[in-house]
Amino acid sequence: MELLIQVFNYILAAILIGICGTWVFLIKTMIDSFRLTPYLDKFKNTSQLTPKVSIILPARNEEEFIGRCLDSLIEQDYEHYEIIVIDDSSEDTTGKIISEYAKKQSKIIPVSARPKPDGWMGKNWACMEGYRKATGELLLFTDADTNHSKNVISLAVAHLISCNLDALSVIPKMLTFDFWTNITLPMISTFLHTRFSALNVNNPSKKTGYFFGSFFILKKNTYEEVGMHEGVKQEIIEDGALGKKVKESGYNMKMVRGEHLIEAVWARDKSTLWNALKRLMVPLYLQSGKIAIGIFFAVVFLLFVPFPIFAVYASLPIETTSAKMLFIATTVASILIYIGAIIEAKFGLELRLVHALFAPLGSLVVILGFLSGLLQAKSTSSITWRGRRYSMKDHTQNSISV
Repeated sequence: MELLIQVFNYILAAILIGICGTWVFLIKTMIDSFRLTPYLDKFKNTSQLTPKVSIILPARNEEEFIGRCLDSLIEQDYEHYEIIVIDDSSEDTTGKIISEYAKKQSKIIPVSARPKPDGWMGKNWACMEGYRKATGELLLFTDADTNHSKNVISLAVAHLISCNLDALSVIPKMLTFDFWTNITLPMISTFLHTRFSALNVNNPSKKTGYFFGSFFILKKNTYEEVGMHEGVKQEIIEDGALGKKVKESGYNMKMVRGEHLIEAVWARDKSTLWNALKRLMVPLYLQSGKIAIGIFFAVVFLLFVPFPIFAVYASLPIETTSAKMLFIATTVASILIYIGAIIEAKFGLELRLVHALFAPLGSLVVILGFLSGLLQAKSTSSITWRGRRYSMKDHTQNSISV
């Protein structure tokens, strides 16, 4: 029995050493991402052009946020633009708010989306409805819970033209309103600095393409040539899928930082947080169930397993070499997870550092959300979003490649 315990300790210690190595890599890529990702407002402006921009703003049940968003768009210092606001069958006063703004502001073009056809995600359909009214050479897609600095369109257009880009996406500051989102988002965001890093998006030799749905601008002909939102009509993470198609089609795209210029809401409360976590796992499962399950267990070990092991072995007498080795490995792994959470909370999300202290709890929420996504991926109501239920059965997802 003692021999088995020794073998178990050594195996677990080896796994934890691997976790430590992974977290060293994650922390390094996180720091590189913060240091090296370019900013929206830091570039050599060589453009004298002001092409017309069509802002496409889909909105469903957004009465709490859409007024602030529209105010920020109306006050832009760019002259040549229109705001196409799509009421996507809202069940609150969103449609009324849009109508009232349209009466006062000639730049606003109100659109009432027709009923969503089968096989479409709601936002994707609303974006297509807005596109049909667009008259601009450039299309800017944003969300109703996003707030924009008054010069952000001017900067985006000048950056796009000066750098000879086909598409540009801006990383916003993520706004959070509740304790659970504050402790969970740092644990999710640590992974965004690896595969979906702006450094990879901006590297022509990498296949990674991604848009932040809160702000991406692209040439109208580029949008049309990659199939528009109709080409990603079944995608849960439609911005990621569209960005992926743009990159894979060989267009010149770029992702930049703009946390000081754009604010966006990631999750509004516990319910939207839970569904957002599920949305991240469902596309993976629908591509490959086995790989998705493997990724889930990798996340379990990376984010959570070191903490309970540390708690157990910290309360036990440590007498054997294998136990000492395991305790040291789990201690280092736990510290590295905390370091990652602190860096992301302070430099990425601008949260209070106290939220990083809840890393174990935040990690547990992430794991449970991912598990829920796995369990429901093939059900008849696997995803709830903005008051709609979607069955993802037999819907292949390409927004996140396994």
